[in-house]
Amino acid sequence: MKQLVKISLFVFMGMGLWAFSRADQLFDLAKNLDIYASVIKELNQFYVNPIDPNKVVQNSIDGMLDQLDPYTVYYPEEDLDEFTTLTTGKYEGIGIRASWVDKGYYITYVDESSPALQAGLQIGDQLLSINGNQITEESDPGLLIKGPKDSKLVAEIKRGDSQLTLSVNRSTVQIKNVGYAGIIRPGIGYIELEEFNQSATKEMKAALVQLKKEGMKKLILDLRNNPGGLLTQAVDICNLFLDKETPIVSTKGKLKEWNATYKALNPSWDTSMPIVVLINQNSASAAEIVAGVLQDYDRGTIVGQRSFGKGLVQVTRDLPYRAKIKITTAKYYIPSGRCIQAIDYSENKDTTKREFKTRNGRKVNAGGGIEPDVLVGRPQANSLTQQLLKERIFFQYARLFKLKHPSISAAANFHLTEPEFEQFVQWVKASKFIYESPLEKQMRDVLKETQKDPLYVNLTATLEKIKPEWDSSIAKELQANKKVISALLEQEIVHHYYLKKGINEWSFEHDPSLLKGVELITNLK
Repeated sequence: MKQLVKISLFVFMGMGLWAFSRADQLFDLAKNLDIYASVIKELNQFYVNPIDPNKVVQNSIDGMLDQLDPYTVYYPEEDLDEFTTLTTGKYEGIGIRASWVDKGYYITYVDESSPALQAGLQIGDQLLSINGNQITEESDPGLLIKGPKDSKLVAEIKRGDSQLTLSVNRSTVQIKNVGYAGIIRPGIGYIELEEFNQSATKEMKAALVQLKKEGMKKLILDLRNNPGGLLTQAVDICNLFLDKETPIVSTKGKLKEWNATYKALNPSWDTSMPIVVLINQNSASAAEIVAGVLQDYDRGTIVGQRSFGKGLVQVTRDLPYRAKIKITTAKYYIPSGRCIQAIDYSENKDTTKREFKTRNGRKVNAGGGIEPDVLVGRPQANSLTQQLLKERIFFQYARLFKLKHPSISAAANFHLTEPEFEQFVQWVKASKFIYESPLEKQMRDVLKETQKDPLYVNLTATLEKIKPEWDSSIAKELQANKKVISALLEQEIVHHYYLKKGINEWSFEHDPSLLKGVELITNLK
């Protein structure tokens, strides 16, 4: 009896402590909200310059959320278009992207089924004005390009030496989830899944059905550079390859109502077709769920590099004045029981890796993303390549290349000849591109120091004498890194002629991860 009394007293005290803790927390919250409101009022009344309440509050909210994780995001009413695009994959515009390159805004991407392409806009066109608004470095072309469906956009562009005016009717642009689908080898289908918005499963299933009609017996699913999206779409895509009622993913959070297990709700599309899944360091969230689930059930072979490591789930909540907030509410766990979250944001450190097992007993790790079954190292971009990419040198040259060459061979067969690569080298040498290798920078720093001290006069002379050995030569550096640089340049040129589809077709003969996937799946039965 005494033991029962002790237990009852302990439970009562525990409940009381929790109640007081909860009350203290609510009091602190109310107190700080009152202080915050008072600070805003005082600033508004007494600060020397007028303040913008919207901007001040927006900055303070962003600062608060920055203390949590990158995925908890506030969307004021004016940013709801961005939120809608993320969830539905739809926006009203013309289907292009533009970037500031060498003193101008140039079109760097054109959607293959867009109003822009139909109206004649091309990658490489420089935007001079939109509906009479001159485009400068301070402009935001994205805001000028978007507009209500069926409204007219008049773009003044420069293409080479020609100046053109093109009229485009805006429409609802659907961002495709399936970027490419086709038969890349006899019996081997390839699907590139780029997004997980509301139509992802529908597009994926349509692609699978079509490829099977064309003779697909094995599938390579490319999830590289897929940032994720809707959890439900990831579950439904896994369901295509797993039996009905199969557990797919579980979520666990602070509130019990957010804890759930998602199962396959529909009959599968195919449970035996050999599958290879390609991932890389930019495969995240929903993409990692699909790759991880297929790995846990030994349903697919994962090839490439370790994925990003986002094992968190967000829920959208409505706020006053049509604002919204996306809040991280739970972690997700795939069938082996592992969570692949790489960073513990509560302590700002990497999560600890733990070992789990797949259905067939293979060892897999939690924490740090999805580790591929077959690792394929990605080409390492050295400092020169990084600088070329940063300054958009490949884009600039591809734009000029297309102006000089009306056509090129089919994307899959395109290859720069030796003379063509040499022309690129000479163009870079003659351009304003400046490059200093890490070694050169270190040697110059040493030389400066030796010049300051007479004791090192002999060393200074030696460094000056061997300067040709360490002084960067653009031509020499480009030739030394020809393999990687030539591949990047070929991709950019193909993109200008054949858009995104062309890059896919070029990659079928050049992409190391894809070629390894083809090799593996050829031997799978």
